Amino acid sequence: MNPSLKFDRVSLKGRLDSVDLELRGDQRTALLGSSGAGKSTLIALANGSLRPDQGQVFWADQPISQLPRRRRREIGTLWQDLRLVEELTALQNINSGALGRHSLVWALRNLCDSTLCRSTCRELMADVGLSEQLLDQPIQQLSGGQRQRIAMARLLRQQPTFVLADEPLSALDPVLAEDVIRILLNQTGCLVSLHRPDLISRFDRVLGLRHGALVFDVPGDGLSAEEIAWLYNSN
Repeated sequence: MNPSLKFDRVSLKGRLDSVDLELRGDQRTALLGSSGAGKSTLIALANGSLRPDQGQVFWADQPISQLPRRRRREIGTLWQDLRLVEELTALQNINSGALGRHSLVWALRNLCDSTLCRSTCRELMADVGLSEQLLDQPIQQLSGGQRQRIAMARLLRQQPTFVLADEPLSALDPVLAEDVIRILLNQTGCLVSLHRPDLISRFDRVLGLRHGALVFDVPGDGLSAEEIAWLYNSN
C-alpha cells in the first residue's frame, strides 16, 4: 500500500487555518484557490520546507520534520520558481534530483564529471522532449520552456513516491502545459496546485482553499461552475 501524506489540524498564522487532510499516495489531487488562498503554503508544509504553528504533517505516519534524508526524497517537489542552479549544466541539475540517494562524494563528482549518469540523464531529456545536445548547456543559457522541462527531468531523476507541484502551468504555452500535466498525472500520486479549473476532471480529487481554509474536497468531476466562481471570489 502506498504511504499517505496527512495534515493533522495544521495552521500557519495568517496563511492556513486548521487543515485536516489525508492525501493518499495512489491518488492524483488538484488544488484550487485564488492567489493568496494558501496553496503554496500548503505545498511548502507538505514537503517540510515550512513548519506549522500548530498541528503536524505526517508522511507514512512519521512527522515530516523527523524524517531521515532517505525518506524525505520520497516526496518530490516541482517549485513554481523551478529552483534550478543557473551556473550548472542541465546534466548537473538533473542529477541533483538523485542527491538524496547518494553520498557527498557522488555530489562532488556531479560538479566536475560531465559523464556521470549521462545515459540516464539522456533518457530523461527525451522523456521531457529535449535534445541530449542541451545536456552540457548551463541553465542560464536555456529558454524558460527548456528550464521547465529540465526541472521536470530533475523531478523524474529523484524517483519520488509522491509529487507536489506549485502552479506548474503558469505562463506556459499550451503544448508545454499539456506535456507537464501529462508527466505529473503519470506519477503514482500527486498534489498539483492549479489556476486551471478546466483541467480538474483529469484528477481523481479536487481540493479548494479559500482564505486559508479547506472548503472543498470532492471528486474530480464534483465541482459546479457556481462553486468554482465562489472559490475564486476573494470577498
